[in-house]
Amino acid sequence: MPPKPEKALPPGAARLFCVCPAPNLRRFLQPRTNFRSNNYYAYYATFPLREQARKGRWDYQLKAVYTICILNFSFPDPSGQERYLREVQLLDKHTHEVFFDKLTFIYLEMPRFKKSEEELLTHFDKWLYVLKHLDRLQDIPKKLREKIFKKLFTQAEIAKLNPQEMKTYDESLKVYWDNYSVIQTAKHEGREQGKRERDVEDVEIAKELKRNGVSVDVIALSTGLTKEQIEKL
Repeated sequence: MPPKPEKALPPGAARLFCVCPAPNLRRFLQPRTNFRSNNYYAYYATFPLREQARKGRWDYQLKAVYTICILNFSFPDPSGQERYLREVQLLDKHTHEVFFDKLTFIYLEMPRFKKSEEELLTHFDKWLYVLKHLDRLQDIPKKLREKIFKKLFTQAEIAKLNPQEMKTYDESLKVYWDNYSVIQTAKHEGREQGKRERDVEDVEIAKELKRNGVSVDVIALSTGLTKEQIEKL
């Protein structure tokens, strides 16, 4: 992670960085912020480039860096198109050809994304909708009931747990995996009883999590039980 500048953030500013190395040797830097200065984004985008330097002989071959800026505001748009997606690279001013393709800025201006659930056609639309509305969604919208989004919503539920709930969740999960390991060994040795024991453990852990107020989605992810089975406990 890049170091934080000593200068304090201005009022109302927020910073969230996520550096994501990609399988194809590219890197993604994702700040979520209110900061309205391009200098800010350019400054932090240099770190993933500089970190690629090697001691000794080095041929300056760089992996591409994509800085994805999720903004809580909109930049002025002289074109009047009210674009919520901007892709910025270094260009030759005369030919408009890309001059340097190792650094790309992608700006997602969330206030300009105004599509309703019914208007979501692409995965890109769906991701923007989730990013904008996740903190206000009570249930998974019909158009987002895909595996990747279900996983996202479950992780968001876990993130909302208070410290005591998280402690209970972690302890229950540890018990679950400890027992799961033992039972898997028993099954490997040909003991059919392992399956029945595992089912019992799943139910007991689900009951404990439910008593402590953990959501049904989180319990289902942790134990493998269906929501219907959990509701009946």
